[in-house]
Amino acid sequence: MLIRRIALSAALLLLAAVPAAAQTVALPAEAQIGPRPFYLVDKMKDGPLKEKLAQCTGPFRKSDFSIGHRGAAMQFPEHSKESYLAAARMGAGIIECDVTFTKDRQLVCRHSQCDLHTTTNILSVPALAAKCSQPFAPADPASGKKASAKCCTSDITLAEFRTLVAKMDGFNPDAKTPEEYQNGTPRWRTDLYSASGTLMTHDESIALIKSLGAKFTPELKSPEVPMPFDGDYTQEKYASQMIEAYKAAGIPASDVFAQSFDVADVLHWIKTEPAFGAQAVYLDGRYETKQFDFRKPETWKPSMAELKASGVKILAPPIYMMLALNDKGEIVPSDYAKAAKDAGLDLIGWSLERDGPLHKGGGFYHSSVKAAIDRDGDTLTVLDVLARQVGIRGMFSDWPATTTFYANCMGTK
Repeated sequence: MLIRRIALSAALLLLAAVPAAAQTVALPAEAQIGPRPFYLVDKMKDGPLKEKLAQCTGPFRKSDFSIGHRGAAMQFPEHSKESYLAAARMGAGIIECDVTFTKDRQLVCRHSQCDLHTTTNILSVPALAAKCSQPFAPADPASGKKASAKCCTSDITLAEFRTLVAKMDGFNPDAKTPEEYQNGTPRWRTDLYSASGTLMTHDESIALIKSLGAKFTPELKSPEVPMPFDGDYTQEKYASQMIEAYKAAGIPASDVFAQSFDVADVLHWIKTEPAFGAQAVYLDGRYETKQFDFRKPETWKPSMAELKASGVKILAPPIYMMLALNDKGEIVPSDYAKAAKDAGLDLIGWSLERDGPLHKGGGFYHSSVKAAIDRDGDTLTVLDVLARQVGIRGMFSDWPATTTFYANCMGTK
């Protein structure tokens, strides 16, 4: 008995010595999807799809069709250990770390280089808040000025980053104090699981996601500081550093779907790391430019054929760009989606379950089909069009249980 107690104590001491973010968790063989997918089915319009999904009761398994967007960001602080664990438990076969760098050029998981003021508690840590690019400024009702701040990973070192706590993304524009500013979670999300969100370095995310048996989709985030940074840290070095982390960890290129909104990054990987470049993902953010219109092929520069010829194999646009309404008001594939498939490009969509409740037609992600959206159940209707008619190979979701449920029920691989 004494020997057993000594062994147990030694094991506990060893576990305590491992950073919390690096500890692994055993998952059950079956995915745990919870009640939400069934709620969405109940809210669907009557029809064959609803009937089929209503008969689907599991068991449910992990699927590469189900991609954890920032983990499970609808209810867990994005890019936190807790968010990644939730995504894996819900059957996400691929999990995302958005990659950016700290002041000492170390890679960490954040959706934006400059989002620490909305996704962490940095404004509540005076010593670090003082290092922010733009310190907190309170709202001024008299002038109509809104509260503001800008805190970047490049403002602080990795050691300082590790002292922060992740929170749900959001802010209060009418705040008079930093504490009020950080209390801005949208009402349709929750703070139930955000009391102690564990921030992740890129390396820690690799170790954790590997232990969970999932694949990787790191996104190289655009720097918000001039490049080269800190002397000789160029965009190319940054892009290569991200890939080197997977090589150093022994991760096969076939398990990594590197992403970027900058096609130059994708082409860099294709040239310098062809094994990883073979399934690098070009995130199509051209909708933000005045020159681009997803409904007008003449504005697609480069064209679908030119992207394919350059070596790009996977294109990832927002959901709305792949959808349109026909003359009957039904949701169908857009000309953009058809052209991509005709050119031989695979498609991945983003991001399901991010518009919030859909009873008013949704927001950005459903903007092209807003007239056909009037209930939460339309989440699954849209997903079905994307999967069976557009032919996407995967879907980012803020709540991977929904995509896992659909993939299992419909036999999507």
